[in-house]
Amino acid sequence: NTIGNRLRDRGLLGDQIADLSRATADLSRQMAEMSRRVAAAEDRVESTASRARGAVDPLAVEIGELGGLVRQLAETVAAHEKVMREQGAMPPRVGEARPAPSAVPLAAPAEPAAESPPLPLTESDTVADDRRFQGMTREDIGELIARAADNNRIDLYLQPIVTLPQRKVRFYEALSRLRTEAGEIIPAGDFIDIAERVGLMPKIDNLLVFRCVQVVRRLQLKSRDVGLFCNISGGTLTDPTYFRQLLEFMEANRALAGSLTFEFTQAAYRSFGPLEFESLAALAACGFRFSMDHITDLSMVPRELADRSFRFLKVPATLLFNRAANAQSDIHAEDLADLMARSGIDMIGERIEAESTVVDLLDYDVRFGQGFLFSAPRPVRAEALQGNAAAAAGPAGGPAKTKLPTLSEYLSASASSL
Repeated sequence: NTIGNRLRDRGLLGDQIADLSRATADLSRQMAEMSRRVAAAEDRVESTASRARGAVDPLAVEIGELGGLVRQLAETVAAHEKVMREQGAMPPRVGEARPAPSAVPLAAPAEPAAESPPLPLTESDTVADDRRFQGMTREDIGELIARAADNNRIDLYLQPIVTLPQRKVRFYEALSRLRTEAGEIIPAGDFIDIAERVGLMPKIDNLLVFRCVQVVRRLQLKSRDVGLFCNISGGTLTDPTYFRQLLEFMEANRALAGSLTFEFTQAAYRSFGPLEFESLAALAACGFRFSMDHITDLSMVPRELADRSFRFLKVPATLLFNRAANAQSDIHAEDLADLMARSGIDMIGERIEAESTVVDLLDYDVRFGQGFLFSAPRPVRAEALQGNAAAAAGPAGGPAKTKLPTLSEYLSASASSL
């Protein structure tokens, strides 16, 4: 019996070993099949990658050749401009002797004869010209500015901001011009500081913001890809009456947040306190974003600007190229555009007056440009603003008025109609 039991156990063990051998053989066959499939997949991936490289490489070569052609074109135009300037056929560049104003007339826009032509200035011309107000006291100047605001003589001008190197208009900047009773056009840089000192900037911003919203609505009828930059004084953010009206108006127009950007100077931003930053946060909560201009140095923190909803930075081309001025900065000018892009901020090169400047900006990876090279500021037709104003305020009986409504008047009219 014992021998019989051992023989049965040995037979069962032999059967189990045979089953294990068969299972091992099946597993080996499956592993071989899996290896074959993996090898086939690797071959297909490699073949696809090779075809993709074959399609992309020629395209990259063509893009490189196109970039080289664009650069050569810009250099050729710059050389031609230099020759023409030497022959006296073009106005001199900044720092050279300027001819008589009549020798270099600025092309007037297609406006009626009663409209004032664009200001015959270049971007490098100095502002804050005290001769404009020579012999006038601060009170007199303040009254002049106040009369201009009351009589709708703070005109709105637009200057395009283009993509580089394509030069396609992507944005406009809204600029203010004061028109005196005698018809003289005074740029913003000559009266803004005085208006701030006498407390008139909230009133002027009141006019400009309302008009900028009208312009944005009109632009969106043609293309939603074009935006507008609207300058606001830092003091306006702390004015309790005006800022409340501004915030209500922007909340009612938050659909325009993607097309309207508020712009502040670097000096104003550095003077902001808790109240100004709270006002910025309130506008940002409505979806609006901000830009910084009048940059005088590159000492800034991109992440901080991005956290405060700044999405654009306007840097003068001369500042980027001034190595001596940037020596003390923590940011190298060559790295500024890339550093800002990492924080979601686009850099715009401004005050561009020569083709050679465009070539240099491309080396700094600047993709937007603004300056007299592309276009001088052009006035907005008053008829267009009046038409938009009538549409915004609703139907009104009687003939159209020549005076445009202010933001406060618009809000009052809206409240009374409810």
